[in-house]
Amino acid sequence: MGAPKTDNVRNVVLVGQGGVGKTSLAEAMLHLSGKTARLGGHDGTKPTLDYDAEEVKREFSISTSIAPIDWKGSRINVLDAPCYPDFIGDAYAAMSVCESALFVVDAAAGPQPTTVKLWYAAEDLRLARAVFVNRIDKENANFETCLGLLRERFGTRLGAVTLPWGQGEDFGGVIDLVRMKARHCNGTEQTECEIPEEYRAQAEAAHETLCELVAEADDDLMEKYLEGETLTQEEIEGLLSRAIAKRLFVPVFVGSCIKEQGVNSLMDDIATYFPAPTDYGEMPLIDGDSLKISSEDDRPVVFVFKTLNDPSQGRISFIKVLTGTIEPGMELVNARTRKSERMAHLYVMCGREMTEVGHAYAGDIVVVPKLAAETGDTLSVSGKIEAAAFKFPNSQYRIAIEAENRGDEEKLFTFIDRACEADPTMRIERDEETGQTIISAVGEAQVSVLLNRLEERTKVEARTVPIRIPYRETIRRVASAQGRHKKQTGGAGQFGDCYLRVEPLLDGTDYEFVDEVVGGHIPRALIPAVDKGVQETMKDGVIAGYPLTGIRVACYDGSYHPVDSNEMAFRTAARIALKKACEDADPVVLEPMENITVTIPESYAGAVMGDVSGSRGRVTGMDTNNRGETVVTATVPYAELVDYATRLRSLTRGTGDFTMEPAGYEQVPYDVQKHLVEFYEESRAQGR
Repeated sequence: MGAPKTDNVRNVVLVGQGGVGKTSLAEAMLHLSGKTARLGGHDGTKPTLDYDAEEVKREFSISTSIAPIDWKGSRINVLDAPCYPDFIGDAYAAMSVCESALFVVDAAAGPQPTTVKLWYAAEDLRLARAVFVNRIDKENANFETCLGLLRERFGTRLGAVTLPWGQGEDFGGVIDLVRMKARHCNGTEQTECEIPEEYRAQAEAAHETLCELVAEADDDLMEKYLEGETLTQEEIEGLLSRAIAKRLFVPVFVGSCIKEQGVNSLMDDIATYFPAPTDYGEMPLIDGDSLKISSEDDRPVVFVFKTLNDPSQGRISFIKVLTGTIEPGMELVNARTRKSERMAHLYVMCGREMTEVGHAYAGDIVVVPKLAAETGDTLSVSGKIEAAAFKFPNSQYRIAIEAENRGDEEKLFTFIDRACEADPTMRIERDEETGQTIISAVGEAQVSVLLNRLEERTKVEARTVPIRIPYRETIRRVASAQGRHKKQTGGAGQFGDCYLRVEPLLDGTDYEFVDEVVGGHIPRALIPAVDKGVQETMKDGVIAGYPLTGIRVACYDGSYHPVDSNEMAFRTAARIALKKACEDADPVVLEPMENITVTIPESYAGAVMGDVSGSRGRVTGMDTNNRGETVVTATVPYAELVDYATRLRSLTRGTGDFTMEPAGYEQVPYDVQKHLVEFYEESRAQGR
């Protein structure tokens, strides 16, 4: 497989709702191009692209796979991106290195929630967009209805470039509206004929719509068309290329991946009309500048858009060549680390299969093993060029994880830390307050896959456990108490005696200690021991085992023994005094609060606000963004948000998104406090 020149490369990412046949489309393209002997994933044939054990078990894509297809003089790099919500971060990464996004849509269902979300992501990345309406051979499939729904959701710039030759059981091929021919695929062979008479009027009307939509790409030809002149075939094809590249037109294709009908026409048009890397424009850089994708610039720059830890191949970096030509053995500098990295080998990857190549030109996508670079890194000769990071989905699903065997904790953390380096949508952290190891991810399935791979590759078993909420305790009024500790055991005794006054701090200060002892009732050298005893007690709280905060403690009196008084005795006396004083100071439990911003379609606003109210939260505002989505802001207890990522997905059918940030602490309701206190007392009684 030779390296394609930049102008012959077409980088296309397949996206859309999970389960609509994106991988089936890529498998059909591989088969029809002669890359595979049979259609993968059907009739007992193993898939070429969904090869991972977890993908086979779950029956959906988890990781982006590449299908490099040579067709009509072009190299079509098809990136089959996972679009299951938990793994959608890979789709964002794949879109960042492609010039075109091909949305696969079910002919009966039309555009669904994930399709809408990714459509806007592609729009933000300025990608050319196209649609393949799949499964037109299904019962209840209707191309006109589906096209109408697409236009209703995404605008009138969408237009058919192929029409179905029959629908449902009668589907047998497609009508090419650019070349005005009917096409039928028989295995890998395609036959072409005149459009059947019963479809002639429909095809001519659709052809006129196509001409009208693409004519805007050229002012002179637009004028010619508006004056009633007929555009030549050559003019239409030239307009089509420019209209797609300028994002003035969204071509809509139709077919059936399983029957392999319409796929040849799709590949023809991708090779002929879809934009090359140089048509895309420039790659934004982190400093606000941009880099023109060019083969003429002889200074190589590459961008790492995905990192894969393969159990057999090791660490693999997926890269796009932005400028210049790269070769095996070349050394480039990582802009993030400022360290030189050597690309010992270059490979073209098709599913799991890797084929070594001697070089790669600007615009092409290859893989490099054993690089230290992470996802999002840029490597160049100078090390001073750094591409702007692409947008990842919010990783708001948080869960605690622990090894079944305590001796495996280090192995667990090491494995997951490496997994997080490869996948920026996951993070691992140690909560020092609760002692838990916390994983942040996009969703529950992502964590499940991670734990399965952990066990498979390291034999370490782990489980998820609920996150412990970092509650606090405080007091609401002033109180005083004496703490007296006296112990005589035959030798030197212990004696400590202090009077403490506690009062709430309302200015946000966590703790303040005041020495008000006069007359030497407690020697100055022992006052720090009182302070230390207070702080030690504050760590464990006084009613429910949570840290005490927002409190001023004044030591105003006491007594000592010249022989038996020491630091330990006064620390113990301080603990006794603090607990007694706080019991009379109306102690309460505080809970962490979060400010959340939820972005949803308007139709789900009522359900989301109702859920906020049912979660002891307060809606603080509601607005509409520039896409017509509703933005709800609210303040909600953190305890009610630990499963919010899953809950919101269920409430909004996957269309909702949210961010949250800490909003301080507030007193918990009485019933919640009662439950926490009872749980604490029960745990103490059982020795936990």
